[in-house]
Amino acid sequence: MKKILIIGAGRSSANMIRYLIEHAAEEQWILRVGDMDASFAQQKIGNSSFGVAFKLDASDAIQRRAEIAAADLVISMLPAVMHVMVAADCLEFGKSVITPSYVSDEMWQLDKLARERGILLLNEMGVDPGIDHMSAMKIIDELHGKGSEIISFESFTGGLISPESDNNPWNYKVTWNPKNVVLAGYGGTAKYRRNNEFRFIPYHRLFSELTPVNIDGHGDFEGYANRDSLRYASIYNLEKIPTLYRGTLRRTGFCKAWNALVQLGLTDDSFAIEQPEKMTWKQLTGAFIEFSDFDSPEAALLNFTNDEDVFKKLIWLGILEDKPLEIREGSPAFALQRLIEHKWKLDEHDKDMIVMWHRFKYKKDNTFHELQASLVTNGDDPVYTAMSKTVGLPIAIAAKMILNGSMKLTGVHLPVIPEIYNPILKELEHYGICFNEKDKVIIN
Repeated sequence: MKKILIIGAGRSSANMIRYLIEHAAEEQWILRVGDMDASFAQQKIGNSSFGVAFKLDASDAIQRRAEIAAADLVISMLPAVMHVMVAADCLEFGKSVITPSYVSDEMWQLDKLARERGILLLNEMGVDPGIDHMSAMKIIDELHGKGSEIISFESFTGGLISPESDNNPWNYKVTWNPKNVVLAGYGGTAKYRRNNEFRFIPYHRLFSELTPVNIDGHGDFEGYANRDSLRYASIYNLEKIPTLYRGTLRRTGFCKAWNALVQLGLTDDSFAIEQPEKMTWKQLTGAFIEFSDFDSPEAALLNFTNDEDVFKKLIWLGILEDKPLEIREGSPAFALQRLIEHKWKLDEHDKDMIVMWHRFKYKKDNTFHELQASLVTNGDDPVYTAMSKTVGLPIAIAAKMILNGSMKLTGVHLPVIPEIYNPILKELEHYGICFNEKDKVIIN
């Protein structure tokens, strides 16, 4: 029996673990699933005889290294900053590892040693990053193979709520790490290229410079820029492309209201609130804007937003309520995280939705074309979510390929080569994760 070590059993791991367990008898696997909270791991494994759940503190080097040494393959579902630590152990013990996170500079530095030792460090294997790379590269390679010149590539992905479960004015619920939701884009500048000109969007303008997106049968969305689209020019073999832009999707109207929270200061993670255990949400909001010049806090907030729809969203969220922050320490961003975990939580029968959209403009035989490719997939319930499907299944399929020898790569890799993306995209179609493509001639 080959041993698969899974480090971390959070929200995104459910479908991955289920897939691996379902294939365990045929493939002769045993799963060891470790998490700081062993109950998370046990919930994902259930009563399967092919899985073992246990408490694992990944920061405990002795325990972590012992588990890695005994495994045949490691899957790290830890926070991104911890992947290099795991990868270094894997290199020492000769084990390949898969992660869903962006490749850091520190991870790239392990490439040469990984190749020398015949080890694969496979990263960006989730949905975004992950399926976005695979689906985009498939189209890019096909267009290049036909002699087309790609002149524009835009790509957006969003983890959203399915329409039948959409019952709040934000049209949004938390389906992944809530901290990442609150701190999206925080402390950085988004960079992309448009019509051969570099564009930079600092955080305070990030949610006000938007791209409208319409997907047939699913309505209107809006996209804001991801941090660094430019790094993918070389990865996608698009070094000379005039327009390259990657971003995140939300339902129309979300970003304007979220921008109000940014401008208020409630997404600030740079300082700790004084005596937060004694503070209410009305008091915290009042610390950022002046109430005394107005008839009421509501009038002050409406004046600040100057937008009735945004005002209604903020009131619904509860930032003027006389309710305690319910934190003992932390920043405004941490307090906001706790608030949205409650207000935007998935209810018992809720289903989430992943939406991905690519738009290519290309030239072939002196004719200009626009190709749009869209993916919309829904979750089954609050555990087996669309986010869990699209993050976990690519990882699980890659794990199968590594263990059965059909993937023989070494070094640090992203899923941007046919050897990786073709079989994974093909198998994902069996789970309803597939793209609808439309190609039309346009006038430049």
